Amino acid sequence: MEKVKLFREQFLLPIKVSKMKKLILFFILLIILTPLSVVKAQTPTVNQDLLNEIASKTAQLNLIEKRGIIGTVTDSSDTQITLADLNGNTRFIDVDELTKFNSSSTKSYGISDVTKGSTIGVIGLFNKDSRRILARSVDQVTSLPKFIQGAIAAVDKTNFQTTVATLQNKKFVIDISDITKTYSYTSGDSDFVKSGFSKLAVGQNILVIGFPESTNGLISGGRIIIFPNIPPQPGINIEQVTPSTGSGIKLTPIVK
Repeated sequence: MEKVKLFREQFLLPIKVSKMKKLILFFILLIILTPLSVVKAQTPTVNQDLLNEIASKTAQLNLIEKRGIIGTVTDSSDTQITLADLNGNTRFIDVDELTKFNSSSTKSYGISDVTKGSTIGVIGLFNKDSRRILARSVDQVTSLPKFIQGAIAAVDKTNFQTTVATLQNKKFVIDISDITKTYSYTSGDSDFVKSGFSKLAVGQNILVIGFPESTNGLISGGRIIIFPNIPPQPGINIEQVTPSTGSGIKLTPIVK
């Protein structure tokens, strides 16, 4: 569940704070906290100061938004973490006394455990001006999700696997089980529709989000989205291939 939560934070659109509500709240507090004598005086200087203060707060609100990110630690200290995100970009994370650290493997996880080469997920406040994130939570991530965009080159109905060919001339065998969620999106629809293994067909445009299986080289499918009436990118080779049968006990997928 933590991986899905982090994926959503990373790849869905950032959640904008309500600028108008915060501006109204600040304006009310400013009136309440302003000395009575100053309110009554209503001198041009005080009014201009109020306008400048409101303009400053409005600008600050426009610069802040909530954001989630996953990456590999390249450097860390007691107050800052430097990450290389999934796209290879360098991200600077600030840590303070309100930052919470979480790990599914230990209760004592903290900033000292965030070492170079480790993978973490961060949720915090992104400042558009400084391009830094003030971390509100830091979560340990055991492995990074893999995103595969391409076309279905083969469907193995016996082993419940599908082979995806990419534009980079690579092929990945996707292992599908009852924890895999499959959706379909048709151009013109307003939402994704639940689908299943039986709807997969050679030549379909497909997006897979999954995790590599260390024992057999397969990709364990977490989320699959097929685009039935949107052709895959030109140049993808979808010649018929024989997918790997893998090994171990498989879960039976839900076929709809």
